Amino acid sequence: MSAVNDTKLNSAVFLLTGIPGQEDVYLWISIPFLYVISIIGNSVILFIIKTDPSLHEPMYIFLSMLAVTDLGLSIATIPTILGIYLFNSREISLNACFAQLFFIHLLQCIESSVLLFMAFDRFIAIRDPLRYASILTLPRIGKIGVVCVLRGAAVVVPLPILLKQFRYCRSNVLSHSYCLHQEVMKAACSDITVNSIYGFYVSVLMMGLDSLLIFLSYVMILKTALSIVSQTKCLRALNTCVSHLCVVLLFYTTEIGLAVIHRFGNNSSHLLQIFLGYVYLLVPPLMNPVVYSMKSKHLHARIIRLFVK
Repeated sequence: MSAVNDTKLNSAVFLLTGIPGQEDVYLWISIPFLYVISIIGNSVILFIIKTDPSLHEPMYIFLSMLAVTDLGLSIATIPTILGIYLFNSREISLNACFAQLFFIHLLQCIESSVLLFMAFDRFIAIRDPLRYASILTLPRIGKIGVVCVLRGAAVVVPLPILLKQFRYCRSNVLSHSYCLHQEVMKAACSDITVNSIYGFYVSVLMMGLDSLLIFLSYVMILKTALSIVSQTKCLRALNTCVSHLCVVLLFYTTEIGLAVIHRFGNNSSHLLQIFLGYVYLLVPPLMNPVVYSMKSKHLHARIIRLFVK
């Protein structure tokens, strides 16, 4: 009898949540539309960087890594988004939910690592421009990409494995249109202490450490730029960092905001959780191509030529 009960508990489904107020059709249509725009924007960035040899430089290669990650995040979440908004399908099986949260957290960790290496790229370009190309060679950048993926996989793989061991007998209604580890584990009726501690460890190790190293990189960048005698060259050097700094602020602000809400905002508004959930995964992938295409004159001009033809 116990085995039957366990089977029923572990074959349960989670119910995903959309934005309350189904009568507002335009709002429901706009969410999937923005995801599609995000996918198109990052795809255009990748296409231009791949087809334009003049953009085969370290800065743009790192940008292409960022675009791939953002594209992956959009693709990982859009099936459940479309399922809710277009087909009114809110159910997701345990295994599908675990797979989705694995890819979401993996891609978030990879993006954090890429942003860290992009800060390192800007530091090298300003600190030692003559050796910039010899330090960040294509093979070395390729190895950096592999390290980003392996680093993310190493810390994220245990999350679905640990969740798989639990029984789920509490409320299975999730606050978002996709699965996140910090929310799924709360639906378990087992002891989640290990998951809670490990999830906090992952957040501190990946996001906390990366954001600290990015901050230190910008301290050194600012120190190096201010030592340049020519004010024009100093401003030009700092201007190359504006795009990356905007992307960093977008990424970590939404990341930290949602983490705080889930860990300490038990009494927070349900609508606020839903809103931050969309901001968390929609705004960075949507805005990253916009920020870089506006700040990079070469990329901006290339995009205009692509659509004017």
